Amino acid sequence: MLSVNIICIGKLKEKYLKDASAEYAKRLTAFCKLNIIELDEYALPDNPSEAEINKGLEKEGKAILDKISKDAYVYAMCIEGKQRSSVKLSEEFQNIAVSGKSNLTFIIGGSFGLSDEVKQRANMKLSMSEMTFPHQLARIMLQEQIYRAFQISSGGKYHK
Repeated sequence: MLSVNIICIGKLKEKYLKDASAEYAKRLTAFCKLNIIELDEYALPDNPSEAEINKGLEKEGKAILDKISKDAYVYAMCIEGKQRSSVKLSEEFQNIAVSGKSNLTFIIGGSFGLSDEVKQRANMKLSMSEMTFPHQLARIMLQEQIYRAFQISSGGKYHK
């Protein structure tokens, strides 16, 4: 069974987002072992300088890299990444599993994105859309797409 890790900066705050995350986590138990790893966002002053932002990204990046398994196939969620259809993502999961990898790790950065070091560690930079979403909502959308990918590969009726 695949292990799927979602490493994210920040915690879900609103009850409706926590409920949605819990629902997809429950659904995913049939397909994988899901681990959600929430890391603290680096505290920045109001109107931070570029140097302060880079320092924050570096600190968050180190915390993220410490949580990535050496054998993981890593997806960095970032705007400059490639977009995938749900079917294509499902096919990628199957190909990764067949290649011998048993750990998929997805990384969602904070307000200022991901450090260059994290992006360089990633096997794939993935974008959900050209639109911008709050990172808390992106986490729910990612969980839904992971669930959809497993449903597609299992021939489930969820994906129409």
